[in-house]
Amino acid sequence: MKLVDELFEIYRGRLQGTDEDLDMIALAVIEQFDRNELMEMVYEMKEEELQYFIRLYLLEMLKEKFSKDDTNSATFRPNFLH
Repeated sequence: MKLVDELFEIYRGRLQGTDEDLDMIALAVIEQFDRNELMEMVYEMKEEELQYFIRLYLLEMLKEKFSKDDTNSATFRPNFLH
């Protein structure tokens, strides 16, 4: 994705590339675009980029749900073997 390449070149050598740094960059960039512009970026993605994008979204959302789920404790182990 062209935007990722451009951001990498801008911040290369300036930041450590930690999750906090990258989150700050991503948030600052996203705030500059409206919904239509963001959707246009998605439409321009190649098939592999789109699949990766959706996979990351699903992964992060599932992580968040599982971390907030009180019923997902170490003691809860359903027995699926009959």
